[in-house]
Amino acid sequence: MASTVLDSLLFRDAFSTPAMRAVFADRRLIARYIEVEIALARAEARLGVIPAQAAEAIAARCSLETLDFETLRQETDNVGYPILPLVHQLVGQCGEAGRYLHWGATTQDIMDTADVLRIRDAITLVEADVAELRTILADLAERHRDTPMAGRTHLQQALPVTFGYKAAIWLAGFDRHAERLRQLRPRLLVGQFAGAAGTLASLGARGLAVQAEFCKELGLGQPVTTWHVARDAFAETVNLLALIAGSLGKIALDITLLASTEFAELYEPFVKGRGASSTMPQKRNPISAELMLAASKSVRQQAGLMLDAMVQDLERATGPWHAEWVAIPEAFLHTAGALHQAKFALGGLIVDAGRMQQNLGLSRGLIVAEAVMMGLAPHTGRDAAHDIVYDVCRAVNEQGGSLAEALSRHPEVTRHLDRAAIDRLTDPANYLGLAPQMVDRAVAASRAQG
Repeated sequence: MASTVLDSLLFRDAFSTPAMRAVFADRRLIARYIEVEIALARAEARLGVIPAQAAEAIAARCSLETLDFETLRQETDNVGYPILPLVHQLVGQCGEAGRYLHWGATTQDIMDTADVLRIRDAITLVEADVAELRTILADLAERHRDTPMAGRTHLQQALPVTFGYKAAIWLAGFDRHAERLRQLRPRLLVGQFAGAAGTLASLGARGLAVQAEFCKELGLGQPVTTWHVARDAFAETVNLLALIAGSLGKIALDITLLASTEFAELYEPFVKGRGASSTMPQKRNPISAELMLAASKSVRQQAGLMLDAMVQDLERATGPWHAEWVAIPEAFLHTAGALHQAKFALGGLIVDAGRMQQNLGLSRGLIVAEAVMMGLAPHTGRDAAHDIVYDVCRAVNEQGGSLAEALSRHPEVTRHLDRAAIDRLTDPANYLGLAPQMVDRAVAASRAQG
């Protein structure tokens, strides 16, 4: 029976994806444990640590399908870890060869390496989603390179920007995430085989050779030292997921604000019934953005938990290791869900350029007061120009009318600027700065990165 949103029949596809759930499913995890045990046997057989025929029998007979899962559940609950109960059953499957199963290993070796294998699968899914999202954002930035809108600071209109400029900023963040994901792989994707206290004592002089062969068998790097209690790579992974989810949360917040009735500049793609209210027929709630925001908050909590779990006692940890069992799957599942929602929302985002233009006019020209100040400054000095335009803006706020009209009545302004110059300076389309060129740079850099 489902007990969380991640496995709920109602909510699971809102908060995650089938592909990511499959990576972290129980049966997939147990299959990874078996894969690791088989890889260890093969590595040891190649180096003459165990008989070759024993490794062959272990590889042939260890079977997920013939396990007694209820017994495995009960014994795991009793032992506190799944590996000893699993090894008991696998030994029974392997017959005489079973005496060589799990040779020289400890529980954490198997569990950590299995976690690396499933995290490798999960990272691959995240990388694919990030790549797809980068393409969507690059197209969005390019399409709206020159679409003017109000740039806002402190929730107030500040200066004109373009919507493409906003999308380019989103894009650049995910370009950096793609780079971080690539850089993470060699630090993360290493095996764990070190024995009871991490010294490989049970294998004597052959320990490091077995470790190298074991990692090679699984396509993983060999660690420089045992990492039973050095959890920075796992913590880095979950904190990178938190960065990705945080970037998605920022986009979601922008969409939510700009979709509000008062702004009405952006809308998520229309699907009949999506985001509908049970009582207000007019509602069109930004549901994907809301789910992205929720995910960003959840992953942030898991990132903090992973940092706390780095503080582990001596050579083998107590509770901090167990905390990872909660944090890692949940962080990946929520990140996958947020990326899925982002691809939907941004892939079909409705941009109302007309409403953006209309909103640019709400301040009656005040949004380009800086442009007027900079146009007047060569004649009066910047500080004096600031004071003149400040007084004119206050007059507009108190008496109404437009900035251009008020400027044309101010003698200190008209002494230096004619009406044509005033009209040019108070047109928001003429004060976009280098926003379009920044879009070009961001898109070109993203496509060059691949």
